[in-house]
Amino acid sequence: MNPSRPFKVFKALALAVVVLSLVAPLLWMIAASLKTNVDIYDTEKAFAFSPTLDNYHNVLQQANYVQFIGNSLWVAFAATVLSLLLGVPAAYSMSRFNMKKSALVVLMARVIPGVSLLVPWYYVFSNLHMVGGFTVLILSHMFVSLPLIVYIMMGFFDSLPEDLEEAALVDGLTHIGAFRRITLPLSVPGVATAGILSFIFSWNNFMFALVLSGADTKTLPVAIFDFVGYASIDWGGLMAAATVVTLPIMVIALFVQKYIVSGLTAGATKG
Repeated sequence: MNPSRPFKVFKALALAVVVLSLVAPLLWMIAASLKTNVDIYDTEKAFAFSPTLDNYHNVLQQANYVQFIGNSLWVAFAATVLSLLLGVPAAYSMSRFNMKKSALVVLMARVIPGVSLLVPWYYVFSNLHMVGGFTVLILSHMFVSLPLIVYIMMGFFDSLPEDLEEAALVDGLTHIGAFRRITLPLSVPGVATAGILSFIFSWNNFMFALVLSGADTKTLPVAIFDFVGYASIDWGGLMAAATVVTLPIMVIALFVQKYIVSGLTAGATKG
């Protein structure tokens, strides 16, 4: 008997358990979104049921979810673009000029729980009459996106050789010119990775939007709570809304997973 066979069997079983634990809730969510509330509670119809699209009709037509989708897209896109414009040059400066104290501040910003800032943020932005608008949502989402982008891009810039930049400096370019003409084009994969992850985090963000959004600026994660009532829960509508939130991000992640992995591991083997 091959001594490595038991290990291979164990590895296959462990992988199957992990995949099943991750996929089973998603499959149940999609299946529940195609059932009526009566069928959801009926254990005999856990697998055999007559699918219906009424829940999606209620979500997309009656619950104004098209507007909420637009809100989520706008907030996530704006927060990502602004964070990239600020974070990429900041990460380059920290990487090339050995700004360890600034990097420590960025790391602390990633560690600090966002919930600890909600009360002071709400107090400040309410006095500025900004609560309920898109501006405050974008700024709050940048609190998550900006440190993430800086953290990823620092590792990516650390993995790039400095010889090309030194040659550009010898040819008369400034540090800004070398960054714009040499380093930035080479770092496009890292920028794409940071931007994708920033967009995903912003799209899924619930806590900031729950406190700081208004009736017209709700994002999808907050709008899901419209299906949770005081006395009852519309499970079919809730699962359909959750599916609308989840599937776009899952599709994006599947198509760009190799770029995400390469971007996250950049710099890990330097030296």
